[in-house]
Amino acid sequence: MTFLIQSLPERVETFRRHFAADLPEVAFATDPDAVDPADVRYLMAWTFPEDLATRYPNLELVFSTGAGIDQVVKAPLPPKARLVRMVEAGITSLIREYAVMAVMALHRDLPGYIAQQRSGTWQALSFTYADERRIGVLGLGELGQAVLDALRPFGFPLSGWSRSPKDIPGVACHHGPEGLDAVLAASDILICLLPLTDETRGILNAALFAKLPRGAGLIHMGRGGHSDQEAILAALDEGQLGGVVIDVTEPEPLPADHPLWRHPRVILTPHVGARSRAESGAVATVANIRRHLAGEDPQGLVDPARGY
Repeated sequence: MTFLIQSLPERVETFRRHFAADLPEVAFATDPDAVDPADVRYLMAWTFPEDLATRYPNLELVFSTGAGIDQVVKAPLPPKARLVRMVEAGITSLIREYAVMAVMALHRDLPGYIAQQRSGTWQALSFTYADERRIGVLGLGELGQAVLDALRPFGFPLSGWSRSPKDIPGVACHHGPEGLDAVLAASDILICLLPLTDETRGILNAALFAKLPRGAGLIHMGRGGHSDQEAILAALDEGQLGGVVIDVTEPEPLPADHPLWRHPRVILTPHVGARSRAESGAVATVANIRRHLAGEDPQGLVDPARGY
């Protein structure tokens, strides 16, 4: 029974240490050529071979090294294999930090002040109090709820949207196609934390932007495939969007001549919203294998039919 990991050397060594201390009964491997593929029961990576099902016929759990699983969710798996996304405290912490940073940047009009700094202009811009700035979150899983928890102390009115019903204290929760319009209408700043599925691909488009209050802000922390980048630029130039913070694009990185790099109302970061932390990721993975060995479902288990 072998756990095979493909990752950065420093991450691998952290996992090796935790497996040796807490899960010695499972063999630990990093070189696919040095193990019998039939012995591999657990596999962790970010990208996976196209012949995954035939190469490792006895796989039981396939772990993504990150919270995203769109890169593997449609991959053919052996009959017994189940897909697990990374759920650990390091990702959650960084997502919370990035969301608060981005919300405050738009709430206090950081793009406007950056433009004034470049032009040598000393002038106070108009501002809105937090209790008058409505925040909407698309995606109410672990990360969406963590972001809402982080924003709650500032006094923003909060709402959220998910595929299925949620009940979150202090948050106006909506679900399903009919609930999306309600959240959009009540979002002066909209945060996208959706998983990328067939249903959500391209969801950040001109039709959606038109349902936001005029001058709304957008924070995109999901996946590049969610957004119509030309529609974002058009909405900014028309004033329908007042400012955008983008952490994910398609492709990544953007071409050097793409206008998102230089638009004065865009803050662009290179997919740094979150990264799994080696220590807490190793602890979470060991705990998940322990659950599996005990006949329990691991945390972060993916439903292939839903795509997350």
